[in-house]
Amino acid sequence: MTDIRPYRADDLAALYEICLKTGDSGKDATALYDDPKLIGHVYAAPYGVLAPECCFVVEDAEAVGGHIIGARDTYAFEKQMEREWWPALRGQYPDPKDVPPGRHTRDQHMAHLIHHPDRTPRKISEPYPSHLHINLLPRLQDRGWGKRLVDHWLEAMHRMGSPGACLGVGLSNQRAVKFYRAYGFEEIAREGNPVDVLILGIKLSSHPSTSSG
Repeated sequence: MTDIRPYRADDLAALYEICLKTGDSGKDATALYDDPKLIGHVYAAPYGVLAPECCFVVEDAEAVGGHIIGARDTYAFEKQMEREWWPALRGQYPDPKDVPPGRHTRDQHMAHLIHHPDRTPRKISEPYPSHLHINLLPRLQDRGWGKRLVDHWLEAMHRMGSPGACLGVGLSNQRAVKFYRAYGFEEIAREGNPVDVLILGIKLSSHPSTSSG
């Protein structure tokens, strides 16, 4: 049986694995990294460790095959990461400051983000205070689990009092862009120079998945 359940501490390895195996615009990024944990250090593990109440997984007979992770309060979560997550990693991974960002390897780019993490502008985090990441391994894709996960997560954030949620998605990942737009997320910003990331947001008070809560 396949079902969504709350994240548990023993799911941490699955967060790392799923993040890596979907880390190339939804495709397997294993061959792109010398250190297979680096991408998970940045985009997956801190949520399970610091905000487990905002994390859910999809588990089937084989194992955990997907997750939706995020934070109820992005501004507070980024400050918590600065205190509790990045310092140890900064001691483990040197800042590749002698290499221009445009020439970073994938590993160097992740190390750069560890030392210089992205900050969500207040003009986004105030109206859309929650944020999420969702990843599914191929065996769970195209089976409706993406929508179920988003429904489940938005309902949880609504119960926690969040008025809105946002996410970033690379323009190269057109499959994901199409999914989020069809779900009801709307473009609220574009990032990168040249632009390569869309910031999409959704208001929770008026969305069907939360309106009955």
